[in-house]
Amino acid sequence: MHDKIAQLTPRLANQIAAGEVVERPASVIKELLENSLDAGASRLDVEIENGGIKRIKVRDNGRGIDREDLPMALARHATSKIHALEDLEAVATLGFRGEALASISSVARLTMTSSRDDSGKGWQVSAEGRDMQAQLAPAAHPRGTTVDVRDLFFNTPARRKFLRTEKTEFNRVDDTIKRLALSRFDVSITLRHNGKGVHNLRAGSGRVEMERRVSQVCGPAFMQNALHIDVERSGLRLWGWVAEPAFSRSQADLQFFYVNGRAIRDKVVSHAVRRAFADVLYHGRHPAFVLYLELDPASVDVNVHPTKHEVRFRDSRLVHDFLFGSLHRALASVRPGDRDGEGDDNELAQVRPQPVTGVAVGEFAAQERMPLSSAPSTGDLQQQMQGYATLHQPYQGVPGVAEAGPGAAAPQASAQLAQPWPTGEAAAPVASENGEAPPLGYALAQLHGIYILAQNQHGLIVVDMHAAHERIVYERMKTAHAAGGIQAQPLLVPVSLAVSQREADCFEERSEVFSSLGFVLQRAGPETLLVRQVPTMLHGAEVEQLVRDVLSDLLAEGGSDRIGERINEILSTMACHGSVRANRKLTVPEMNALLRDMERTERSGQCNHGRPTWTQVKLADMDKWFLRGQ
Repeated sequence: MHDKIAQLTPRLANQIAAGEVVERPASVIKELLENSLDAGASRLDVEIENGGIKRIKVRDNGRGIDREDLPMALARHATSKIHALEDLEAVATLGFRGEALASISSVARLTMTSSRDDSGKGWQVSAEGRDMQAQLAPAAHPRGTTVDVRDLFFNTPARRKFLRTEKTEFNRVDDTIKRLALSRFDVSITLRHNGKGVHNLRAGSGRVEMERRVSQVCGPAFMQNALHIDVERSGLRLWGWVAEPAFSRSQADLQFFYVNGRAIRDKVVSHAVRRAFADVLYHGRHPAFVLYLELDPASVDVNVHPTKHEVRFRDSRLVHDFLFGSLHRALASVRPGDRDGEGDDNELAQVRPQPVTGVAVGEFAAQERMPLSSAPSTGDLQQQMQGYATLHQPYQGVPGVAEAGPGAAAPQASAQLAQPWPTGEAAAPVASENGEAPPLGYALAQLHGIYILAQNQHGLIVVDMHAAHERIVYERMKTAHAAGGIQAQPLLVPVSLAVSQREADCFEERSEVFSSLGFVLQRAGPETLLVRQVPTMLHGAEVEQLVRDVLSDLLAEGGSDRIGERINEILSTMACHGSVRANRKLTVPEMNALLRDMERTERSGQCNHGRPTWTQVKLADMDKWFLRGQ
């Protein structure tokens, strides 16, 4: 170590700065493209070689740079985008730190050519040598700017050895192009790799053009399963596309979030999205979305990180609640009737509900998935369905069910649907008032005591009986709990429960949780609890196992300040135990009643644990099975 203090050379200072903003070819391309967009470009052409390691060339048709400003453009901390500290409080441009070009030119061979007009004449600048003196020369060039970067990290071998294979670096570049392409639909973008065309994305500003680009970037399956959202509230606007939970991913590879046009990663945003999907996403799966948040630039600080990937919101709670509430209600708005079975080649029919607008923002508890219990219920079928009937409003739309009740035989329904092998006119589903069957159709039979088979106008509907009923019970329990309490009934014979002393102590410390859920428990000894009252809607459920699950949740969660966030998960467990089980024989009216309730229930496409509750098999697919028409 030297004792003398010396000022760093410009090149060394820039190389140190390059470590913050230039990690690999993809980060170079990001900085260059953001500069082009800030210059008003409507067309971006990117050419790379060897994954961008050997060469990166970015050409735009923006405003260009004046001759006298070209050398300054390669200087450190030089920018035209901010002039005073106050400008940082409302940054409206993508680039503003004034480090990118200087940093890139310090670790690669950079040449920049630009012209301000259509004369075809321009100027070219490059920086070389220890002091990085800019060399300026005339050059032919149309309006706009071209930046040519060669041999990345040629003079910093320690950095170069951390680069990955050509394929890996190209994939990162491709991701960067896609992320930027979704931020500016009004800009045409092309990408060529080793002389071969990869992307040719045309500009467009209409809804159709936007969805075409989203489909090109995220794949057609994403758009076929996407819900459009556009919500505005309290100076915030959220719009874009979010895929239905059935289109979840094993990786978080289809998640694009933009704040005022800037692609960002933020903990507040991630938490809000995760909570919104918690009720409908299978464990270990990730949601897919392309979302845009617009707000006052003064309400967000984009100068948190050198790469500008992260932001800091002035009022993070407001943003969090707005995002969560908007997405939560958008997902809840999707009903089976919103699926359009025509013209879709996927097994799951295309979701095309109306755009969600004006969503109210509310607080809901965070969720995590719990394993689906497979233990059989001790109550008989009549008890289960009687509790089901008590829980729900009178059924509408199924002839005879509303009058006779779900446990009775409905004359009209049974006449046309109850026969195991209907023939003639009896084979056709009962039509509704508008002449069409309901979205989930009418029940035909029950398969292996697990699945309900129903017929609608598009073909065959297959419903997981327990999963569907579990969601219905869960949504009703949440509504009842939010309304101020759950109806309960005392047990004629209290249930004695042997627990550990730790579990008994937990009960005494958190007894208000059980009371709010409709339970009345009493500690009868150091390791004994008595269950004296249970929720009415869970008559016939496994009380002992249910209480143990609740105690387990409370012990695992810890502090009392977090109990509120687990109420819905506890309700989910209760609903699982209180739902009709597999191998229970249902009558046709009972099956139809369940189908109608699914059509009215929020998030009925997934059970409480994120598994799908139903699927559509179209007639065209069945025709292919049997080679009909061939």
